[in-house]
Amino acid sequence: MLNENFTWNRTTDVLVVGTGFAGLSAAIEARTHNVDVLVIEKMNSYGGNSIISDGGIAAPNTHLQKKYMIKDDAALMYQDMLTAGLGLNYPNLLKTLVANAENAFRWTIDELGVPYMDRVDLFGGHSVPRCYTPEGKSGATILKRMISKTESLDIPIEYRVSFQEFLVDAAGKVIGATVLENYDYKSHSGTISHIKVRKGIILATGGYGADVPFRQLQDPRLTSEISTTNKPFTTAEGLKAALKINAAAVQLSQIQLGAWSSPDEKGYGHGPLFADYILFQYGVIIDPKDTKRFVNELGDRKTTGDAILSIGHPCLGIADHHAVSQSGWDISKAIKKGVVNTFESLDHLATHYDLNLHDLKNTINTYNDYVSQGSDPDYGKQIVEDARPIVSPPFYAMRLWPKVHFTMGGLGITEKAQVLDYNGKIIEGLYAAGEVAGGVHGASRLGSCAITECIVFGRIAGQMVSSR
Repeated sequence: MLNENFTWNRTTDVLVVGTGFAGLSAAIEARTHNVDVLVIEKMNSYGGNSIISDGGIAAPNTHLQKKYMIKDDAALMYQDMLTAGLGLNYPNLLKTLVANAENAFRWTIDELGVPYMDRVDLFGGHSVPRCYTPEGKSGATILKRMISKTESLDIPIEYRVSFQEFLVDAAGKVIGATVLENYDYKSHSGTISHIKVRKGIILATGGYGADVPFRQLQDPRLTSEISTTNKPFTTAEGLKAALKINAAAVQLSQIQLGAWSSPDEKGYGHGPLFADYILFQYGVIIDPKDTKRFVNELGDRKTTGDAILSIGHPCLGIADHHAVSQSGWDISKAIKKGVVNTFESLDHLATHYDLNLHDLKNTINTYNDYVSQGSDPDYGKQIVEDARPIVSPPFYAMRLWPKVHFTMGGLGITEKAQVLDYNGKIIEGLYAAGEVAGGVHGASRLGSCAITECIVFGRIAGQMVSSR
């Protein structure tokens, strides 16, 4: 809203709110189109949730897929995401994402110099391997290159500046923002300042996975008893500020649970590397009460997460030495923390977790038969090409319990990242990219598609605002 009883403290062409993948992509793109850009971040360092991600990005028809003779295209990725999203994805947004995914991946290499591992991974819900992980297995690898790019382009980033509200004129056009400078996160205090924008604001504040009251309003299951992989400051302030100027909210109740998380560590932790990259591809998930499988381990995140949550207690994931060695991933940190435990026999594993050994062996033997046959008639799991029966000690086990990971809902946007109001009209001067925007993923986001979304729509937002 606009209050005439203040003066503008400063002016810029474009204000970007947030320093994750979406915000920095938008800032870089806008600056390369010769406009002044200011980036603000409420915390005292860059990255937000992006910096604790594994850095995986999904794209079809890439040079790495061609190297490993993997057939893929935008149409197949579209169908995979639509299937996982239960058809709730907005088609125009999803088409934009898949059409620009390969270019976004290539941009991180050619323009940012991001080094990727020489491998292509398959995650739950994807029909084919199309996921790429940067060296270091961390989103920080990408973010450091983005920060270097902002420095080379002389893009200022101001930390401890908390966005408070949009300022609009009589016609509803966004013309500025109220912020708190020298922001103190604990007391939520700071010095009020008003920033005028000539072209617009790009909101890239992320999701609301750590905002318990707000997320529980959307999904009553998600009380404080359900932890989150997000950083504690992943809250809904930016989203709620947009709602105050009549921005449309879409699918806010679509909140994703990370099925690969463990109750034996806080936050994102080290266990997901084992679960998401090894266990789901090569191992089994069982209910410790009856030692039976109950879900497709390579299903999409909603399917797997909801299935575990419906069991009502932590479940158990089991894989073997072949799985770990074949994957090529180093899970020593998870083992050292005791999140993943190792056992020389299934007997020892059963004793440790108080399982019925006879039933456990029956479950493993049945699954091993399916692996040998190349199909899973019980749950339809895709048997990956290099899978082997679970027979090679040591055996690895991890307790699984879902944590809030991603919020698919958010602000309604066009395929040009323009924010819509509740009448479906564009709010002039306001753009959104990344997790704060909704509609791309529908009911469930596939693994590694978040970074793709952030970069695709972040760059589009930067291009659009600079052309005004």
